[in-house]
Amino acid sequence: MKTYPLYLFDFDYTLVNSESAILKCFHITLAETGYPDRQDADICQTIGLPMVDAVKRIINTTDTVKAMDFINIYKKEADRYMTAGTHFFPHTIKTLTTLRQRGAKIGIISSKTRSRIQEKFNLDHVPDLIDRIIGSNDVSAFKPDPEGIQKAMQWFKAAPEDILYTGDSYVDAEAAQNAGVDFAAVTTGTTTAETFNRYPHIRIMQDIQELLDL
Repeated sequence: MKTYPLYLFDFDYTLVNSESAILKCFHITLAETGYPDRQDADICQTIGLPMVDAVKRIINTTDTVKAMDFINIYKKEADRYMTAGTHFFPHTIKTLTTLRQRGAKIGIISSKTRSRIQEKFNLDHVPDLIDRIIGSNDVSAFKPDPEGIQKAMQWFKAAPEDILYTGDSYVDAEAAQNAGVDFAAVTTGTTTAETFNRYPHIRIMQDIQELLDL
């Protein structure tokens, strides 16, 4: 049973379920901007992608300027609804607490902004569970680029073999592979176990608390 000095996590669909809030913000913004509405399932498939990429898929464009205009309006809705509509999965707090009690450091690597993630931990009165958050505003290249994980390595002064990265998306699996760190998949997002089997991994989990049994 291997333990790691450093556990890194994705955020959406890995530690939290923000699906209802994301859907609400997208549907409102689509209506405000005049784009055709999209099915919930189509929007959910983009959760975890860099925001520009997600928006391009949803509004069916390759135009970055149009995507950024959409994002600027989306952000106003996210300020109203995102954090309140984001909920930790049932075993997230227990898992993070136990890992810390075992002496591990914990970080988050996410395509969401650092401030939005921090806001959720503050709201639920558990800011001390996380040592470092690296969000979309902290990197120049998004997952599957390994930059976020590499920045965490530098900040924690950790070697690749000392790190386990856990995420819910094939993008997370690719990022871990590109960074040369171990990866644990959790199927609480939209990526299936079958897809995860195509990538290097130490475990495919149905629930994040399975990390405590590694």
